[in-house]
Amino acid sequence: MVVETWLKMLKCSKKTALIHDGKRKVHYLFTDGNEMAEEYDLNTDELLERKWRHKSTLGAHGQWRVEVGEPFTVGSLDAGIKENSSNPFFMRKDTKTSFQWRIRNLPYPKDVFSVSVEPSERCVIVKTSNKKYYKKFSIADLDRNQLPLHNDALSFTHVNNTLIISYKKPKEILTLELELLKELKKLNGTSEGDVDCKTQ
Repeated sequence: MVVETWLKMLKCSKKTALIHDGKRKVHYLFTDGNEMAEEYDLNTDELLERKWRHKSTLGAHGQWRVEVGEPFTVGSLDAGIKENSSNPFFMRKDTKTSFQWRIRNLPYPKDVFSVSVEPSERCVIVKTSNKKYYKKFSIADLDRNQLPLHNDALSFTHVNNTLIISYKKPKEILTLELELLKELKKLNGTSEGDVDCKTQ
C-alpha cells in the first residue's frame, strides 16, 4: 500500500530535531536529496508548518515551498516590492481531523461560493457565481498516498471575509499521522542554546 511506502520513506529519512519556542522542528533529508521541514506545537502536537525543498536536475537546492502554514510573501523580502494587502490570500492550516485552507480577503456572501472536488483532475475547485474568484488546488497528502478524493468529505464556511475550506482526513491519513508522531517523539531533539543537533 502506498500509505505504508510513504511512512517507510519518512522513517528511513535522515531526521534532525530541535525544540524551540514551544515548537518541535523536524528536518527530513530523503535519499533522493529532497528535504522537508515541519513544525509541531509541543502542547497539542498539531502541525503548524510543512515546507519542501527539491534538488534541481543539476543537484542545486531550490527555494523552500510552503505546503502547510503561512507562505512567504514578496513583501516579507526586503525587495522594495509589496503585494497588495487586499488581494485574496491563500494558505493551508490543518486541524487534527481535517485538511483546512483559508482564503482571506473574499468579501462576498457565502451563497456566491461553490467548492467541489474534481476526482479526474485530483483537485478541489473554488469558484464564485459572480466570476470574481477561481482557484484549483490539490491535496498533497492524498496525492502522495494515492488516496481518492470524495465530495462528501468536503465542507466550507465563510466568516470575516475569509473562506474556510475543510476536507475530512481519511482514516489512512489519521493512522499515518499517529505513527509518524510516535516516531517524532522518539527523536532526541535539542533545546535552544544547545550547540549540536541530534540526527537519526
